Amino acid sequence: MVFLLVSITMLHLVTLAMLLIATLEKSWWIWTDSEITDLWYNCLHDNATKTWLCAATTDSDWLQSVQALMVLSVVFSSISFLVFLGQLFTMSRGSLFYFTGLCQAFAGFTAFAACLIFTFHRKEILNDSRDLSKGRFGYCFILAWLCVPLLLISGVLYVHLRKKK
Repeated sequence: MVFLLVSITMLHLVTLAMLLIATLEKSWWIWTDSEITDLWYNCLHDNATKTWLCAATTDSDWLQSVQALMVLSVVFSSISFLVFLGQLFTMSRGSLFYFTGLCQAFAGFTAFAACLIFTFHRKEILNDSRDLSKGRFGYCFILAWLCVPLLLISGVLYVHLRKKK
């Protein structure tokens, strides 16, 4: 039982860290090695100063929906973890972690929706006249996609997890 609790807690923390990185880091779309775009900024690497020069992204409805869904996913996963810790110490023996699992599943569905929107509407989101075939998805986008099954699996595990003494 202790091994299962530690394992699911570690899975939750790793997934939450991946979600935070996917939401806050600057690599959702890579145009070149020196020009990248994320949910919040368009950045260029200045070779002279060895720094990234970033400007806010142009707002589009699709971009705002991806931003909101990713932030919502982080919030749901954080609430899920805090509720799990609370339930772990206050719940009676034999009870199930339904609310924790439900919050975690919602986090997975919101991350899934954000990834789908970015995948299918990247032309409108990037709002660039360049050909999209000259760019590629960045590691934050891939991390967001990896979070989806991990969040859903951990949500199902929480729902089936029963508190034992």
